[in-house]
Amino acid sequence: MKIAVIGKGGREHALIETLAASPVQPQLFSFPGSDAIFQIARPIPVKDLHELVEWMKTQKIDLCVAGEESYLVKDEGLANLCAAAGIPCWGPCKESAQLEASKEFAKQFLMRHGIPTGQAQAVNTADEARTAIGGQYPTVLKFDGLAAGKGVAVCPDEASAEAFLSEIFVQKRFGEGRLLVEEFLTGPEISIFAAVCDKCYLILCPARDYKRLKDGDEGPNTGGMGAVASRQLADAATLEEIDRTIVAPTVAGLSKDGLPYRGFLYFGLMLTPDGPKVIEYNCRFGDPECEAVMPLLRGDLASFCLAGAQGTFRPELITFSEGWSVCCILASAGYPASSHSGDTISGLENTRAHIFHCGTRRVGDTWQTAGGRVLAVVATGDTLDNARTLAHREAGKISFDGLQRRSDIAYKNI
Repeated sequence: MKIAVIGKGGREHALIETLAASPVQPQLFSFPGSDAIFQIARPIPVKDLHELVEWMKTQKIDLCVAGEESYLVKDEGLANLCAAAGIPCWGPCKESAQLEASKEFAKQFLMRHGIPTGQAQAVNTADEARTAIGGQYPTVLKFDGLAAGKGVAVCPDEASAEAFLSEIFVQKRFGEGRLLVEEFLTGPEISIFAAVCDKCYLILCPARDYKRLKDGDEGPNTGGMGAVASRQLADAATLEEIDRTIVAPTVAGLSKDGLPYRGFLYFGLMLTPDGPKVIEYNCRFGDPECEAVMPLLRGDLASFCLAGAQGTFRPELITFSEGWSVCCILASAGYPASSHSGDTISGLENTRAHIFHCGTRRVGDTWQTAGGRVLAVVATGDTLDNARTLAHREAGKISFDGLQRRSDIAYKNI
């Protein structure tokens, strides 16, 4: 089996490592990939999506796995181009990927299908946003398009809201786009992942990520500073309610709306006093949750994804261990406002944890930083305490100039 994995970060590194462990022993390729990924998968020598699809046709690739969200909506859409070329793709078509690419599209979908979520209003200008906020704080502001996990601001007061409105409408940090002014919800958050194959689905291992840069959920929003994953994160009654009120209606809604879906679907949820509500959808595995979940997966992920991409649902091919997994992200100086490259990383050879490379490059015999989030250090254990103790201990062995790391991952909000 030949598999091409599309993406370059820690999520893709974790997916590729897990795919490589499948009993079918697939040949793995990656675009654009990274130096760390290319230690497992072969590089694909192309420059864009069209060249990529032609290369996959020529090389008789059996399966394309979409890791990074941008490729699902770029140009004609990765899955759409694969379908036209007759290549099975584990990842939704461009039309369905609007659930992530457009917060407004997702909100309309949720409201149309009666799926629990916060109220929201779309606006075009800062003045319209101020009117929609109406002086009611806290409020949640969401850029309508893709923003690498940084397009959402929870604003406790007018000053923070004005700062984000400036980023959106004056600085245009994320480009052109509308803004959603959304109801502020309260309660613990949880990430639910489903593998969807048309009208069938399998709920995978739940996780919880940590968006804020600093301990205590302080500092700016990031793409994620760590995660904890376990089937024990939510009790059976909560998972049943999430399935019944959110996951099942979402899959049914996609079918009703004529939106084909084969791939991973992420549900960012808030467990409010009124029950679980959807904060957002992602049309791929979450990052860094993927790095936490993959070490818990058992079975044949490669065959599972290939069957799903071909329209055959085979949930018996994968299971998850009953233990815990904790992921600590090591970020570079300046993140998330900027990132720093070229700092030498030391201590990797001394760690006893899973190491997934998010933003690194190999220079001679050394690894250097090459992005905002640099490394994901992941440890598993039979108990939460074992997993988080090991994850933080091993993360502490790694160093580079300007390193940023939270020390409360899997302690806070548990």
